[in-house]
Amino acid sequence: MPHSRDSLAQKDIDFQLHSYTDARAHQEKGPLIIERGEGVYVIDDQGNRYLEGMAGLWSTALGFSEQRLVAAAHRQLQTLPFYHTFSHKSHPSCIALAEKLIELAPVPMNKVYFTNSGSEANDVLVKLIWYRNNAIGQPQRKKFISRLRGYHGVTGLSASLTGLASVHSGFDLPLPGFLHVSTPHFYRYAIPGETEEQFADRLADELENLIISEGPETIAAFVAEPLMGAGGVIVPPKTYWEKIQIVCRRHDVLIVADEVICGFGRTGQLFGCQTFNIVPDAMVLSKQLASSYLPIAAVLISDEMYQDIADQSQALGVLGTGFTGSGHPVAAAVALENVRIIEQENLVAHAAEMGQLLHKGLKRFEATPLVGEVRGYGLIAGIELVADKPTKAPFRAVGRLGKYFTARAQDNGLIVRGIGDTIALCPPLIISATEIDLLLERFELTLNETLNWFKADGAAKGD
Repeated sequence: MPHSRDSLAQKDIDFQLHSYTDARAHQEKGPLIIERGEGVYVIDDQGNRYLEGMAGLWSTALGFSEQRLVAAAHRQLQTLPFYHTFSHKSHPSCIALAEKLIELAPVPMNKVYFTNSGSEANDVLVKLIWYRNNAIGQPQRKKFISRLRGYHGVTGLSASLTGLASVHSGFDLPLPGFLHVSTPHFYRYAIPGETEEQFADRLADELENLIISEGPETIAAFVAEPLMGAGGVIVPPKTYWEKIQIVCRRHDVLIVADEVICGFGRTGQLFGCQTFNIVPDAMVLSKQLASSYLPIAAVLISDEMYQDIADQSQALGVLGTGFTGSGHPVAAAVALENVRIIEQENLVAHAAEMGQLLHKGLKRFEATPLVGEVRGYGLIAGIELVADKPTKAPFRAVGRLGKYFTARAQDNGLIVRGIGDTIALCPPLIISATEIDLLLERFELTLNETLNWFKADGAAKGD
């Protein structure tokens, strides 16, 4: 029987409610205290050394000890430790970084708006799109469409874009006017016998039907990650982005690419938009922008969007949004140096090369009983553990095996992230071939230990 939108949504909700490690277990064990970092490794307060297989939070492109970034921060602190970008003021590091991002953008962009985090950036972008629609005489275009299991932040507006129940529960979110369509995960949600292209057709039809049922004149934008990260490293099926863009253009719906995780080389190209041939109207950048050495994020918009916003702000006398730390000179200087290093060290091509080694090594684990799918691009991967390979059946207690794997990996000197029963990997872009081998060695050890535990404990508990 074909999956209904409601059944897909319920499966996603079931996944989300069990996606993260049990807080009580963490409280009983206590936190892991990380004191210092060296390259792709971090060291805890007991002297234990871990290969950081998640680049912190999908973000530390240059590892944990890049002295050029430290020096860039020091120079800027000595020169201008802080200034704001309010009231027609700016400073050199902010201007230089904005110009660099416009230069690097995969499609023509005209202006950059800096914030302190990806959440803030998505929050601001929602407001800017509302502001612009009011300016162009389309105040009814207020609704945003994103995807179940998509992640766009945790502020009020960005959390409403996010499609994870764990971000909504208890917060009275999502807010009205924020809509979600299905997760584009072929392995998990395709109908038996359906090709990737047919699955993409069905998802594009779902989006179009939602736009039509809500009224195309009420839809402001479709917001999505090129490749989904925190929802489980979901790679879009073949032709998905081509068909989604056709639907959006047909109904005058803006396309926003959330490049917070994908940007600056993660997928083996500079931006995820290039990997999946996306032509966005706006982009959101953060994480690897400064390797997370300091908080900074950026919204990039086209000239057309900018001119409408500028005209409106002139008419109203002010663009009433901003942050004290927007375009902070130290964060901007570090980000600019970070981008220079990525370019000078050819780290995007390096990520593509190391990604091939990583995925080739991980693919061999698909022969093991627990691994249902290995997926990803470049230096980002998701390994989905399943209870039954032929039927792809998930475990009854979603997330329990993922938690066990994550804890055992940490004991084996490898930090990974369990998202439900998908194990996520996202190592720093600077990782070497030797370190990829070590990551795979520790992953395999952990996988074997998890399989043995499951055979003994899981069977007894009916998983």
